Amino acid sequence: MTNIEILEPRSAAEAVSALVQHGDEAKIIAGGTALVLMLKNRLISPDYLVSLGQVQGLDGIRWEPGVGLRLGALATIRQAETSPLVREHFPTLADTFGKVANVRVRHAATVGGNMSEADYASDPPCVLVALRARAVAQGPNGAREIPLTEFFKDFYETALAPDELLTEIVVPEASQAAKQTYIKYVTRSSEDRPCIGACAWLDVDGGGACRELRVTLGAVAGTPQEFPEAEAWARGQQLGPDLIRQIATHYAEHIDPVSDMRGSAWYRKQMAEVFVRRSIEQALNG
Repeated sequence: MTNIEILEPRSAAEAVSALVQHGDEAKIIAGGTALVLMLKNRLISPDYLVSLGQVQGLDGIRWEPGVGLRLGALATIRQAETSPLVREHFPTLADTFGKVANVRVRHAATVGGNMSEADYASDPPCVLVALRARAVAQGPNGAREIPLTEFFKDFYETALAPDELLTEIVVPEASQAAKQTYIKYVTRSSEDRPCIGACAWLDVDGGGACRELRVTLGAVAGTPQEFPEAEAWARGQQLGPDLIRQIATHYAEHIDPVSDMRGSAWYRKQMAEVFVRRSIEQALNG
């Protein structure tokens, strides 16, 4: 690490210029909670670190009527967890940020870093995908929006180009009738990442019929997992025990889970059925 040159741009545009100039030899660092571990374990060996510590204007959290919640990439996980705006409009998301690691990590880690790392076992991506959030990326040719349903490509891989910087996460305004819940199962310490996480997002009409259902599973595969064909079964229907069980069974049968120290692929399949069912039930009754 002693040979790494630290670059300290003062704006997002300067940071992008540094990425353009140094290409694969440069890595972005914000909170550093993940990157420093990678450096120490020699998993990466960049020649340059582009530190975002001096970049202004990317740490805000604001609500824009007609658009939704705007989370600056440099806002810390702790800021997002405790933000009155996040708690008012998306309490499940605020609670999910509060489930990340421990409070010391949450004070350092950033929203943008959490998304850009694309850790398959991180909590927020699962919920943000279910909420149909979008990533705003700035590159040499300007800004573009990437739906989070397309942002996560594989283990630790995103749709960001090498010369792009994640600047913001936009969570769209939702129906007042929409409910959501996030539950997870941790097999080791309470601060560990989940063996499985499940977010259910549910919109029902005045008669209790489902207008739309989304169920996203996290920590089971390289990216957050959804099965739209099963979600579609709920549309226009009352979500009773049999239909919920049918949807949960479909998820368990079609998921292609990983095996790691938190649980085997076989175990995750069993838990997928349980947690899809429980998340829908909790959203329905919440």
